[in-house]
Amino acid sequence: MPEPLALDEYVPLVEAALAEDIGDGDATTLALVPEGAVATGVMLAREPLVMAGVELAIAVFQQVDQRIEFGIEIFDGQQAALGQTLVRVQGPARALLIAERTALNFIQRLAGVATLTAQFVEEVAGTGVTILDTRKTTPGWRALEKYAVACGGGSNHRIGLFDQVMIKDNHLVALDGDIVQAVALAREASPGLKIEVEVDTLEQVRAALQARADIILLDNMEVEELRASVELINSCTKTEASGGITLETVREIAETGVDFISIGALTHSAPSVDIALEFDLNA
Repeated sequence: MPEPLALDEYVPLVEAALAEDIGDGDATTLALVPEGAVATGVMLAREPLVMAGVELAIAVFQQVDQRIEFGIEIFDGQQAALGQTLVRVQGPARALLIAERTALNFIQRLAGVATLTAQFVEEVAGTGVTILDTRKTTPGWRALEKYAVACGGGSNHRIGLFDQVMIKDNHLVALDGDIVQAVALAREASPGLKIEVEVDTLEQVRAALQARADIILLDNMEVEELRASVELINSCTKTEASGGITLETVREIAETGVDFISIGALTHSAPSVDIALEFDLNA
């Protein structure tokens, strides 16, 4: 499990999300729900899922009204079955209704990322492969989405441009494709960072080996090319496969012997999970 979310860091995001929804007031709730009404709400899983972002959802409710009380039954990283209760909330009915959609938007999105990640992790079980995310995240949500990946059992690739060197084809254009030179320059400029080189041919694999790259990313290779690359590398450095990998293909790719598989779809294509919030007015 990842470190718990530092909720204070996300107050501006929560405030902005609520502001765009509430505007100058919830016209429906203010017209129909008595000011003093109190309600109880139950958040239910409408499909099997892996939880992520539950405390962020609670923070939404409490940002609207700190009198709202809650009980979490499924915590981040835990699995929930169809129909299982996830969270219980109780408090002013108006506040619960005003916060409902924003809270669900956060938790459905993040639990969707965690759930898809868990499916990939399950597919490669027993192979020794680590499932990684990428930088293909929603702007402003990177830390949250990478947290959700970790809740689903995956691991985080580099967080941004600053914490690892990643030499890609567009960088190599500046050096006429010279991988050895590129790695040497990167190591001189950033001696404390790991250096990863993206390759798509066996010739480039040999150059990355010669350059002593810390990780070789085998990009968009067919399965047989992956096997040949892994055999050529022969555990001299870490290997990562990437490029268009799906739940249907990930097991075969894992069985080629790579160390890591990075999957952009974990964050850019994960569907939100279906979660309901059902209310009852207290007598």
